[in-house]
Amino acid sequence: MIVTCVHVHVKPGSVQDFIEASTANHLESIKEKGNLRFDFVQQADDPCRFMIYEAYESDESAAAHKSTPHYLIWRDVVQEMMAEPRKGVKYNILQPAGIKK
Repeated sequence: MIVTCVHVHVKPGSVQDFIEASTANHLESIKEKGNLRFDFVQQADDPCRFMIYEAYESDESAAAHKSTPHYLIWRDVVQEMMAEPRKGVKYNILQPAGIKK
C-alpha cells in the first residue's frame, strides 16, 4: 500500500473554488483501479489549509493517478489558487499490522 498526504495552502479568496475542484477530483479518484482511499479534508482552525490522504494498492496505481484526466484538470485548475506549492509526503503504514508496504 502506498500512502501520500498532500498538504495544500489555498489563497483566502479561492477556498470555495478549491473545494469544488477538489471534490470533483475526489469523486473520480475513488473510482480508479487500485485506489483504496482518497480523503479530502479541511483544517479545522485554518479554512485555507487542506490535506488529501491518498492510499493506493501499489506504486503503479499511485503513479497512474497522476496521468488521469481528472487529476490533470485538477492540477491545472487549482495551481493559481495555492498560496504556496502543494507538498506531498509519503508515509509507511505501521498499523494496522499486516498491510503490505
